[in-house]
Amino acid sequence: MNIMDFNVKKLAADAGTFLSRAVQFTEEKLGQAEKTELDAHLENLLSKAECTKIWTEKIMKQTEVLLQPNPNARIEEFVYEKLDRKAPTRVNNPELLGQHMIDAGTEFGPGTAYGNALIKCGEAQKRIGSADRELIQTSALNFLTPLRNFIEGDYKTIAKERKLLQNKRLDLDAAKTRLKKAKAAETRNSQLNSSRPEGDSIMVNFSYMLNFLHVKWLKSEQELRISQSEFDRQAEITRLLLEGISSTHAHHLRCLHDFVEAQMTYYAQCYQYMLDLQKQLGSFPSNYLCNNNQNSVTPAPSVLPNVIGSSAMASTSGLVITSPPSNLSDVKEYSGSRKARVLYDYDAANSTELSLLADEVITVFSVIGMDSDWLMGERGNQKGKVPITYLELLN
Repeated sequence: MNIMDFNVKKLAADAGTFLSRAVQFTEEKLGQAEKTELDAHLENLLSKAECTKIWTEKIMKQTEVLLQPNPNARIEEFVYEKLDRKAPTRVNNPELLGQHMIDAGTEFGPGTAYGNALIKCGEAQKRIGSADRELIQTSALNFLTPLRNFIEGDYKTIAKERKLLQNKRLDLDAAKTRLKKAKAAETRNSQLNSSRPEGDSIMVNFSYMLNFLHVKWLKSEQELRISQSEFDRQAEITRLLLEGISSTHAHHLRCLHDFVEAQMTYYAQCYQYMLDLQKQLGSFPSNYLCNNNQNSVTPAPSVLPNVIGSSAMASTSGLVITSPPSNLSDVKEYSGSRKARVLYDYDAANSTELSLLADEVITVFSVIGMDSDWLMGERGNQKGKVPITYLELLN
C-alpha cells in the first residue's frame, strides 16, 4: 500500500512538472513569457554538433551507396547486421563478368586469339572483383563503422543531455514566472493593507493573506534557487559533451585518411591489372595510336586494301583488340621474310605453333594457304605458326 501511495505521488508530481513545462513552452512561443537564453559559446557548440550529425549521416549513406550500389543488397546487409548474423558471401559484378568471359573463352578455344583474350580479360576482371571486395571490407571497418558509432552512440548521448537541458531551462523559467507573480500579488496586497479597513475580523483576514503570500514567495525563491542550480549543472554537463565534437572531428579525419588510402590502393591495383592486361593483349600499341593521329593530319600514301579478317578483332570488357597495323598484312604480299617484335607472351597450343616471349625479335614470313590470322615465325632453328596480333613489324 505504501509503495502504491509513493507511485501515485510520484506520478502526480511528474504530471505537474510536465504540465508546468508545457505551459511555459506555450507561453514562450506566444511571446507571453520570458526565456532564458543560453550563452553564445554553448549555442555555437550545439550548432556545431547538429551540423556534424547532419553531414555525417549524409556522408555515411552516400559512402554505402558508392560501395554497394544495389539497394536490395544494402537492405539485406542491414537486416543481417540487426540480427547479428553474418551476411552470405555473394559474387560481385566484376567477378561474375570475369567468370562469364573465362567460360566463353574456354568454349571458343584457348588456342584462338579471341578465346585466349577472353580468358585473360576474365582473369583480370576476377582480380578486380577481389580488390573491390577488399575495398568494401576495409572501408566498412575503418571509415563507416566510426561514423555509425558517432551517430548511434555519441550523438544520441548528446541529444539526450540536450533535451534534459531544455527541460531544466523550462523549469527555471517557470520558477522565475511563479516568483514574479508571487511578488506582484504580495505588492498588491500590501497596498490594500495600507488602507487599514475597520473591523478586527477584516484585519485578521488581511494578515492571514499576507502571511500566506509571504510564505508562497519564500517557497518560490527556494524553487528558483534549486532550478537555477540544476540548470547550471546540466549546462556544464552538456558543454563538456559538446566540446568533445572537436575530438570527434579529429578522429573522423584519421578515418577519412584510411578511406582515401583504401581507395588509392584499390585504384592502383585496378590500374596495374589493366596495364598488365593491355600488355598481354597488345590492344593499343603506342606506335599504332601515333600512326592513327598522323594519318588524320598528313595524307597517307595509297596502299592496297588488304586488311586482316574480322576474327582478329575482339571486344573484352571495354578493351578492343584491334587488327595490327597494315604493315603486318603487307608481309603476306612479300615472298621474303621480315623482322617482328613480339608484343606479349604466347604459349604454343601444339607442335605446329611457336611459343613467344614478350619483346623478343623473330623472323616472320607468309605461307600460301595459311589462315589469315597467322604467320610463320622463325627463331634460330625453331619454326612454327604465330598469331599476327602478337607481333609488331620492325623497319
